[in-house]
Amino acid sequence: MAGGVQITGLSELHGALSAMDSAIQKATRVATAHAAHLAEGAIKRMLTTSSHPKGTPTPSAPGDPPSLVTGTLRRSIKVVGPVPVGRGTWMAEIGPTAVYGRIQELGGTAGRGAELPPRPYVAPAYDQLVAGGVIGRTYYAAWAAAISHH
Repeated sequence: MAGGVQITGLSELHGALSAMDSAIQKATRVATAHAAHLAEGAIKRMLTTSSHPKGTPTPSAPGDPPSLVTGTLRRSIKVVGPVPVGRGTWMAEIGPTAVYGRIQELGGTAGRGAELPPRPYVAPAYDQLVAGGVIGRTYYAAWAAAISHH
């Protein structure tokens, strides 16, 4: 007696898995955009921790975020993306467009040879979001919704 196994429904399974993959890809893009805008908001909040009038020395201590003076640095915080960078991988960039944004974050030699200490505001804002689980929950929620709808 010849035996055998007959499997049916493979094309339906393949279709369902393809649809789920598509939904997860879309959810990842959406979650990356959402996470980027959360980071943008957190960075802007970092830039409001202290302020001082224009023309007066900065009261922020080295290691603390730069003080708010005119708001230019804070307004310059922008999100670019998300853009695909490979199968299933999305990237967004968040940071200042103001020319002095990098030296404020990292410190270094400014014009006329002035040595500025680091006054980080981008990395600490992002670190707070990660440590608080905000970024992880953003992706988890997007993926869970994508999976549950399929």
